[in-house]
Amino acid sequence: MDLLRSLPIGLYLEQPITWLHRLDSRIKLVWLMSFLIAPILSNAVWRLGLVVLLMVITLVAAIPFRVWKRQMGWLLTFCSLLLIVSAILPDGLSVSHQPRLPTDEIAFEMQSLGRVGEDLENATTMADSVTDTGGLPQPTAYRYILLSAGPLTITRYSLDLGVRISTLLFTLVYSTNLYLLTTASEEIAVGIESVMKPLRRLKIPVTEIALTLTLSLRFFPLVLEEIQNLYRSVRTRAINWKKLGWRRATQIWLLVAERLLENLLLRAEQIANAMKVRGFTSPNQHRVEWHQLKINWWDWIALFALTIFWGMRLVWGWES
Repeated sequence: MDLLRSLPIGLYLEQPITWLHRLDSRIKLVWLMSFLIAPILSNAVWRLGLVVLLMVITLVAAIPFRVWKRQMGWLLTFCSLLLIVSAILPDGLSVSHQPRLPTDEIAFEMQSLGRVGEDLENATTMADSVTDTGGLPQPTAYRYILLSAGPLTITRYSLDLGVRISTLLFTLVYSTNLYLLTTASEEIAVGIESVMKPLRRLKIPVTEIALTLTLSLRFFPLVLEEIQNLYRSVRTRAINWKKLGWRRATQIWLLVAERLLENLLLRAEQIANAMKVRGFTSPNQHRVEWHQLKINWWDWIALFALTIFWGMRLVWGWES
């Protein structure tokens, strides 16, 4: 078990360096926010287009198949199952129609006039033909029920709901993961700090927030490493969990969790001591430049593509 390799979500790809790696972190952050905001009040075609666009970006960036096959594969499988389940479930709009007039109104009127026999039978037949609209030609080809096969019924609303949920989940998860996959933690912190510079006028500690974000992103692999080491230590002891019972097994896992917390606090203390030894007292006094922000010509191309993206969104992406 290697959590640093088996857990694909949120890890940075150091090699190979693609054109997504070379883009400025601020440009990628704006693209990420666009992917998160664009699905709001958009139609199903636009949502599906976002999914296809993310796939095309992944393929064009030449990200290795071994990297994104687990990410996109499992996410596509889960979203497809979510789409199918949402489409076949009841849509909640089943309304039973009750006619205002009785179905045998004509027969009732004929009976009230004293007609019997053949006239009553003809009136009843006429009433059935009037109330039965199933055979009448419809003015348009619109059908609310798209598929009805036994107990399975797919309506327009249920299908649209399934597309909304599945595409929204895929867009939110995969766009964020693609951003973390091609952007180092130092670039993310510096980019967010650069975007948040106007907030300094409101006396918001922008530099401290960026430093805390950088340390938290650096600390995440350490957490995975500690979990991995504790898991291996428990596994090598070959504990027979069936003989222990749930009470002793719970006690063992509580001890493991306590040990994990102690190790993480120890790592945090070591990082704090290392910063103190290097004379780091305040991020404003001890400025550390992890990454130099620079806009290149390919960044301008990405901004131009973003303008086209939002132009298409404002023209064709609205929900009808």
